[in-house]
Amino acid sequence: MDHDHVARRDFFYVGGEYAGPSGKEVMHGQMYVEALTPREQRRPYPLVMFHGAGQTATNWLGTPDGRSGWAEYFVAEGYTVYLIDQPARGRSAWQPGIDGELTAFAASFQEWLFTAAASDPHWPQAKLHTQWPGTGKRGDPAFDAFQATQVPYLADPVEIQRLVQAAGAALLDRIGPAVLMTHSQSGTFGWILAEARPNLVKAIVALEPSGPPFENAIVSEGPGRIWGVADLPLTYDPPAASPGDLAAELQAEPDHPDLVRCWRQKAPARRLSNLTGVPVLIVTGEASYHAAYDHCTAAYLRDAGVPVTFVRLEERGIHGNGHMLMLEKNSDEIAALVAGWLGEAVAAR
Repeated sequence: MDHDHVARRDFFYVGGEYAGPSGKEVMHGQMYVEALTPREQRRPYPLVMFHGAGQTATNWLGTPDGRSGWAEYFVAEGYTVYLIDQPARGRSAWQPGIDGELTAFAASFQEWLFTAAASDPHWPQAKLHTQWPGTGKRGDPAFDAFQATQVPYLADPVEIQRLVQAAGAALLDRIGPAVLMTHSQSGTFGWILAEARPNLVKAIVALEPSGPPFENAIVSEGPGRIWGVADLPLTYDPPAASPGDLAAELQAEPDHPDLVRCWRQKAPARRLSNLTGVPVLIVTGEASYHAAYDHCTAAYLRDAGVPVTFVRLEERGIHGNGHMLMLEKNSDEIAALVAGWLGEAVAAR
């Protein structure tokens, strides 16, 4: 990592509680936070970066082929940057017998989903993937470097969302108003933290957020995000006492043959009360599996009164990206797009 723009580097932990048998208590649920302070702080709010499944904060520190990462990029833009390891993962300790079951990505799964999708397409857009550095397969130095960073993570999305909501709220209480950046599995965190601390979330950048609403697609099947965009309760207006009150309906036909059918609320849609004042940017790569369904998440949020900007990168002249936007060859180009949106969206608040 290039430290030219970093004036200070610190770390601390937030959240957590003691648990376990009497006399053998341990701390669990705490969240590791790394703070990078710029030499020239030019932005009114810090940026909190949440990694996705199987990852840690190293996602933001550098790329598998040795380039500077998004942490340095946004510090250079004048942001104080906070990097986290999700609770029960990485430097945020998982406690056996207290925290839940762990799971992990196999290397072969990573190849077809993240790094070499074009060589074995499992969704229509996969054939367009060109931006991963190297072959994207085992034995290639960039892939092996990426695979070495992978860690086990909690298998139960409800459990991790509960832990993150508690620890993330504690972080916002400590640092004050902030911009949240989420990726993939952590996409739910933006919504649940705005739910917990609506006055402290100034904007959300959701990079291919966990989706689509209500039902999984492409990678797995079955229900997911039963409250629309999260598995934890969200505040709707009119109130929804249970997920069933949301009265979702499935599109009869997709918007395009290469896209999934979206679940939407029946009109008139309930509004997401704690998100209607939070500007949201959703960014989707041309070749990612998310290209088939992120539009559903954007549409659901818009129906619920959330101010959403949905960007398909190819429509901005940025082509060939898979799911790991911050690690691919054109990562700085994508970071520049995000920084441009933030400069306008946050300045307007």
